[in-house]
Amino acid sequence: MAHFAKISDTSQVLSVLTLDNKDMLNAAGIEDESVGQDYLQSHNNWPRNMWIQTSYNTRDGKHYKSDNTLSDDQSKALRGNYAGLGYTWDEDNNIFYRKKPYASWVLNTSEARWQSPIGDPPALTEEEITTNSSYHEWNESNQSWDKKDY
Repeated sequence: MAHFAKISDTSQVLSVLTLDNKDMLNAAGIEDESVGQDYLQSHNNWPRNMWIQTSYNTRDGKHYKSDNTLSDDQSKALRGNYAGLGYTWDEDNNIFYRKKPYASWVLNTSEARWQSPIGDPPALTEEEITTNSSYHEWNESNQSWDKKDY
């Protein structure tokens, strides 16, 4: 199955549809995004250029296998993230990304994800991970990662 995001004129994802792979085959029998776009335009009355293929197994710029382990073939990573309702399509960077979580965060286009201005949260200790006793929460007013305990 192939997945396509329906994009608004403001680059917002309005919906994601599943398309049978046979509806994407070109004359040579090879899957072709443009064939899928033509099919979707003719069956959904929405311009073909506003249907963008997305990969169910791609997130944060990486491709994952069906068991959620990292794929050995990262060439399958498609457009940063699997498009979701309300995501933004960034044509210039060829990625889908989520809504910005905090005003200070910046978009990491190579990983198609938002990051704090000071980077990712610090690593937890093995004990904290094992016991699920702590996590980090972004503090926008202090521009810091605060450790929280359960």
